[in-house]
Amino acid sequence: MTVPHVLSVNVGRPRPNPWKRLPSTGIDKRPVTGRVAVTAPGPKGTGTVGLAGDRAHDVRNHGGDHQAVYAYAREDLDRWERELGRTLVPGAFGENLTTTGIDVNEALIGERWRIGSVLLEVSCARIPCATFAGWLDVEGWLRTFTRAARPGPYLRVVEPGDLGAGDDLDVEFRPRDHQVSVAQSFRALTTEPELLPLLADLAALPPEDRAAIRRRLARDTTRPNG
Repeated sequence: MTVPHVLSVNVGRPRPNPWKRLPSTGIDKRPVTGRVAVTAPGPKGTGTVGLAGDRAHDVRNHGGDHQAVYAYAREDLDRWERELGRTLVPGAFGENLTTTGIDVNEALIGERWRIGSVLLEVSCARIPCATFAGWLDVEGWLRTFTRAARPGPYLRVVEPGDLGAGDDLDVEFRPRDHQVSVAQSFRALTTEPELLPLLADLAALPPEDRAAIRRRLARDTTRPNG
């Protein structure tokens, strides 16, 4: 059995973003060598993210403490390679950490990972956007990606430090008060809204997500039947 570890640490290279009519995007992530400093970036809105040298350019929707680091599994990239018939290099999905040996989509919301000297906490699932669709350039990509429910998690930085390719990924903590995984939370927010009540009180979700879920549930309970 493969010991869970980081295959690649990837940092974005700014490029034009015609898919959101923004000046640029950082979705073009490339592997870097050596140790990379990781810190908590602060509130969303500035484009700051967790890894040194990286940034978010759609500052309204990306970046900040609750989307500090994005992880995707090499096993899932391999699956997509077979389905799409093309090579997907580390960072191809815009992930900061390309992992192996762990099903990142079965990680629980609030689960904590030790990588190098950094402690990360699973905060929420990645929701695909127009930039991701344009970057992959696959017809119907958002629908295909959503149907697969293999989104990969965003993580927040609990303890700053540094990490690098080859570092073990140790799961230091798994919540015991719920069993809501990254994949299940993603399905709740996309294709299976009947699962939304499971998310309403998850303290580890980003506060803005919890507020949006509660508003949506409140609308559903006041909507007339039929």
